[in-house]
Amino acid sequence: MTMSDKRKAEEAGLGPWFDAGRAEAPAPSGDWLARMEALALEEQPTPQAPAVAVSPERARRGVRLRDLMSALGGWPAVAGLAAACAAGVWFGAVSPTGLTEWTAATATAAASDSYTTFEPASGFDVAMLGL
Repeated sequence: MTMSDKRKAEEAGLGPWFDAGRAEAPAPSGDWLARMEALALEEQPTPQAPAVAVSPERARRGVRLRDLMSALGGWPAVAGLAAACAAGVWFGAVSPTGLTEWTAATATAAASDSYTTFEPASGFDVAMLGL
């Protein structure tokens, strides 16, 4: 006998009481339902007219920027792009000394690699083919 079986055996005597309670469930009165509906409608916000009307020329002014921002993913994504752009300009203007040594070593390794030299398809193309 499992624990759930013990519980069912203990609660078996209460079954008729629960069945009787379900059968005689009181229905809410029409008065109460009308009051609840009135309270719910009272709490719903009503649309309000804007305080200052915006001219159509001014309303169209920011549409392109807003569309571009939403296409890029909003302010967080644009902030990340701006930070990456600033880092790129910084690396381009002030080349770190260790970077030139690393790029020279990478260039010689890439030149001797036969796969990258003679393969007409890039790694991305191979990945897209599923090979």
